[in-house]
Amino acid sequence: MRKTQDHGHVTLFSTLAVRSALEHQLLEEFTEATGTAVRAVFDPTSVLRKRLASGECPDVLIAITDDIRQLAAQGAVDGAARLPLASTGVGLAVRARTPHPRIETVDELIRTLRDARSVAYSRTGASGIYFARLLAELGVAEEVNARATVVEKGFTADALLDGRADLAIQQVSELMAVRGVDVVGPFPAGADHDTEFSAVPSMAAAGLPPALKLVRFLASEQARSTYGAFGLKAATGNGIRAS
Repeated sequence: MRKTQDHGHVTLFSTLAVRSALEHQLLEEFTEATGTAVRAVFDPTSVLRKRLASGECPDVLIAITDDIRQLAAQGAVDGAARLPLASTGVGLAVRARTPHPRIETVDELIRTLRDARSVAYSRTGASGIYFARLLAELGVAEEVNARATVVEKGFTADALLDGRADLAIQQVSELMAVRGVDVVGPFPAGADHDTEFSAVPSMAAAGLPPALKLVRFLASEQARSTYGAFGLKAATGNGIRAS
């Protein structure tokens, strides 16, 4: 694997779900505390896996926990050093200052999706993959997809701002990252879906102090107190003190 590390920096590949928490607060706090800068790349987990398969090798990876377990089994990351960070659920957003549809029950969610002019979602992210499956289970896949705005990657709520869609589906933390939209809420019981994310050093960085420090910092009590402000639920009982 080819390294992406520069001397004096830690390279990080991270899922979009934690991007706001990292970019707006945690990475800056880590650099202030350790003197080590972080060079981060943000993409859906499926895209990050393709980058790893092509030979790129960050020092630290943040991705869906189940994917990290698979990568550990393949020898790409140091599974023994993995620490869970946070989780978030799939939700729905609309443009700010527009009426909020009702999604308190599965029937209301179905009605809202059917009534929408266009629903934006991404088929490369975990939320979009789940949503596509949910549409089929609810029996509305053909109807919704006929008018859907499919985003290759990035924040689906951007499609609300430019008028391509009037509903956006994604992880709640990703919806909250876009200014000018309102998160109506997570999906109701019976359609809800939470995803957990973890941090892990790559095998190439296994045992290297900067990579281990970043993983430990992102799972620390300091970081755990931050995640909630960005639409994330901190992993319970797994926080450790930063060192």
